[in-house]
Amino acid sequence: MPPFHFKLQQILDYRAQLEEQAKLCFAQAQREHERAEARVDALRAQVAENEKKLYENVTSPNEHWLLDHYVTALKSDLVAALRNLVMLAQAREDARMLLVQRAQERKLLEKLKTKQAERHASAEKLAEQRTYDETATLRFRAPSF
Repeated sequence: MPPFHFKLQQILDYRAQLEEQAKLCFAQAQREHERAEARVDALRAQVAENEKKLYENVTSPNEHWLLDHYVTALKSDLVAALRNLVMLAQAREDARMLLVQRAQERKLLEKLKTKQAERHASAEKLAEQRTYDETATLRFRAPSF
């Protein structure tokens, strides 16, 4: 009997390649999200620090006005960074869902390949057993009377 050959091996390889691409996209989305989180944290820290300065030791009205506008601009940047963070979180979730889908598609084909390989192995074992049985039958000579 010929060795096992999975007819859909090229499709399985292609799906594995698609899964790898989805892994890379997910990793990139994860890194971008982490960078955005770090940016939001940094902006929050700057806002807190400058608001503290605003109410503690500002001596001149010009300095107060300048610091107030700077804090307002930082808050505006923070709002934009938070919007970006939400958008990147959604992109990360989309990439994760795509990765899950691609992994399921690949696993489905691998399961099919495994079942076909098992069927092939059992058919091969059955054919071998039949050959042994036939050989034993042909070699067996009934005692003559």
